[in-house]
Amino acid sequence: MSKIFNTSADCKPKLHYMVDISEKISEIKELVDRGEYFTINRARQYGKTTILRALGRTLEESYVVISLDFQVMSYANFENEQTFVSAFSSELLDNVKAIPEEINEKLIAFADGTAGNITLFTLFRVLSKWCGLSKLPVVLIIDEVDSAANNQVFLDFLAQLRGYYINRDVKPTFQSVILAGVYDIKNMKRKLRPGEEHKANSPWNIAADFEVVMSFSAEEIAGMLQEYENDHHTGMDIKEISGLIYDYTSGYPFLVSRLCKVIDEKVAGSGQFPDKADAWKREGFLEAVRIVLGEKNTLFDSLANKLSDYPELREMIYALLFYGKEIPYNSLNKPIEIAEMFGFIKNENNKAVISNRIFETVLYNLFLSEEVVGNRIYDSALQNKNQFIKDGKLDMKLVLEKFVEAFDYLYGDQNEKFIEDVGRRYFMLFLKPIINGTGNCYVEARTRKMNRTDIVVDYRGEQFVVELKLWRGKKYHADGEKQISEYLDFYHLKKGYMLTFCFNKKKEIGVKEVWYGDKLLIEAVV
Repeated sequence: MSKIFNTSADCKPKLHYMVDISEKISEIKELVDRGEYFTINRARQYGKTTILRALGRTLEESYVVISLDFQVMSYANFENEQTFVSAFSSELLDNVKAIPEEINEKLIAFADGTAGNITLFTLFRVLSKWCGLSKLPVVLIIDEVDSAANNQVFLDFLAQLRGYYINRDVKPTFQSVILAGVYDIKNMKRKLRPGEEHKANSPWNIAADFEVVMSFSAEEIAGMLQEYENDHHTGMDIKEISGLIYDYTSGYPFLVSRLCKVIDEKVAGSGQFPDKADAWKREGFLEAVRIVLGEKNTLFDSLANKLSDYPELREMIYALLFYGKEIPYNSLNKPIEIAEMFGFIKNENNKAVISNRIFETVLYNLFLSEEVVGNRIYDSALQNKNQFIKDGKLDMKLVLEKFVEAFDYLYGDQNEKFIEDVGRRYFMLFLKPIINGTGNCYVEARTRKMNRTDIVVDYRGEQFVVELKLWRGKKYHADGEKQISEYLDFYHLKKGYMLTFCFNKKKEIGVKEVWYGDKLLIEAVV
């Protein structure tokens, strides 16, 4: 049976095409070898479980590995110390093959309740004795550890771990403890008593910094595609396709695998792409992007839900997307901490930026969809959307012409501040009913902070670059022509589009064609 791309649960090397994560495993093993206790907290579907299971297999050569998953434990298991110790002992018995007989007997008694009133103190005395008896150092790995958040008994469990870590020179204890989840338990909140406010009070202040890069590089993605190519012989340009995947995902593991899976299983064999050789090209990749952006999956649902749960997060993301606001990265800033924890943003040159192009487009689509009802610029495009598609191709020049007409009629008397705030959003709202379901658009991150904005539109394998800017004089406009010409080279395009918002009373509203070297620029002024 041939391998497949996997987006469900952990990836298995014998069944799935995978990025080579051996270097990441080696880096993590170095932390274990040094005796560090640490947390792997990353956003949803970031490959944490795959990493942990691969790490466990590697560590088994030199360590006794206890690998648990708190996701299988119920809320009742954390009700008090006795229920927790009983459930924890049952998990140890189910998941660890070789337990010393003396320890095994005690754990059985803890699990079935015959040991009487047991506490965390009692459990850790047994665990310490196990570590002392073991011929190999013992490593404890717990996945989905944030399932236990807001439970006093779990914080007491962490406190026991910390106590034994501090006294590890005089009491046998775990060589290393690895806790994995979305939430950073160093900042976990809890209630001390019913009705009391949440307080940050985690005893996990012994954790070492975890700086292993878990996203995939373009080179790592290329290695996975090479394995696939060895099996299927599609003739794909591996460097180009891996570069495209990285450009759109920034190496987010789930998105990387999802795009590959969609190309392999949905794009290939479709009417436009009859076989795998056709699918693994730029046009097939863009079709996969369109399909993925139209999906309702748990990752995208999670993004939307977090915006509802955290109003300050929503406000910050909106400002980043539509106002191009520069937000300095500061890990102590609560909205930034939340946004990074859930995968919305990353730290790029000490600035908070949206994590990847896929997320950015999903968020644009979400925000714009909330604004379409009663929006006049959207309605003006919706009424005439069919005229913009000719023989299955998008007529971007006509889009600009009709946008200029509609915008001037509806908002031509507004001031410059209005245009700066809504110009980008209104153009994307105008585009939405025209390309909806068939194409997508996103703001090019490299130009968002440069007093201009490049919107890239993907439609049926074609790409259009539209530069949005405010009129700042003839020299600034000429500089803009030079910039978009250079940017078109990056996209291997010969035609580009410029949309300028101008406030001169003598401005000439309309659309014209201008040649800049070998590039044809369609320039619109409103």
